[in-house]
Amino acid sequence: MILAAERRRLAPKPASHNCSTQQELVNTMGLPVDQCRDAAISVCVNAGVDLEDFSITRAGRREVVRVTVDRDGGVDLDLIADISRELSESLDLIVDSVDAPFVLEVSSPGVDRPLTELRHWRRAIGHLVKLNTLDSDSPLELRVTAADSEAISLTNAAGEIRQMPLSQIQHAVVQVEFNRGE
Repeated sequence: MILAAERRRLAPKPASHNCSTQQELVNTMGLPVDQCRDAAISVCVNAGVDLEDFSITRAGRREVVRVTVDRDGGVDLDLIADISRELSESLDLIVDSVDAPFVLEVSSPGVDRPLTELRHWRRAIGHLVKLNTLDSDSPLELRVTAADSEAISLTNAAGEIRQMPLSQIQHAVVQVEFNRGE
């Protein structure tokens, strides 16, 4: 789900950069990155969602503010629209002082997001995942049955349960199941 809102302003400032919640944020364009990120965090807290990713990139003459949100139980289009509206209003107040055109995109993470945090694993309970571990050369397809700070509980097709510490998992992604027999 992506909801985009475009805001046009005159005289965009040149240059480009990327930023995310995991990187040091540097302002080389028109938008004050720290203020924009703080506004996104505030809106997410008020909406009861996690800010999964935040970035500002250059796209032609404008900047694109990308915000990815999620919560236990997922997010629906109405919630994303509410967050987009509220964040757009907050960013408009910030942008008025710097006169920079931008496009706002608010979305959910999507199925191809790697499972890297405990909260991602909690949200994947019941789903089939493909994962690579530190001690195996071939990927495994297992179903997530539980997740806590100690280990992830996974079940194979034969119903055998495996406990795996999160630190042993190199990479994991939820698999899309079209014909899951339940």
